[in-house]
Amino acid sequence: MLDKDGIAKRIAKEVKDGYYVNLGIGIPTLVANYVPDGIDVEFQSENGVLGMGPFPYEGDEDADIINAGKQTITTLPGASFFDSAMSFAMIRGQHVHLTILGAMEVADNGDIANWKIPGKMVKGMGGAMDLVASAENIIVAMMHTNKAGESKLLKKCTLPLTGVNCVKKIVTNLAVLEIIDGGFRLLERAPGVSVEEIKQATEGRLVVEGDVPEMKL
Repeated sequence: MLDKDGIAKRIAKEVKDGYYVNLGIGIPTLVANYVPDGIDVEFQSENGVLGMGPFPYEGDEDADIINAGKQTITTLPGASFFDSAMSFAMIRGQHVHLTILGAMEVADNGDIANWKIPGKMVKGMGGAMDLVASAENIIVAMMHTNKAGESKLLKKCTLPLTGVNCVKKIVTNLAVLEIIDGGFRLLERAPGVSVEEIKQATEGRLVVEGDVPEMKL
């Protein structure tokens, strides 16, 4: 199975030349480290950065240049900085081609819950609702199960929803799946992971058609 960097590597293959891409907090921020050579992409962070690069090497950090998760980042030539109003005008105006988000739960109809666990203190939803309401193409980066081994790919989300019927594709430590006709269609298996293992880890409806290839990173 994949680690978090492996998930980010696989998602980086979904990024197309000329895309404007929003990276959410968590695993999605790693995607900027693995953009294939020859691909020109602009990464946007909702705190007001366009043109993010990979994470800095130790010792090269600039504490004033951070992403939405307050991690230090690098910027590429031509990068720009702006306020939240401009950032969310980009998002709400649908100028972002691809949004990559983390999630706590995803349902087999494309619902996503990624902002709150009842009873736990949170600072607020942040830009998550704007992102899922405005984006036409949403890829979720997440672990397939929680720490107790329970599936996070469900028939119905149990946590407060961030958006409904909006997720297009999911990349987990076990598989690549797309939402189709009210189910998780299995596209690829992580290296060394069997279809049966994915079935056992998926509570929602899993659609398996023919031989499922092993993903290539």
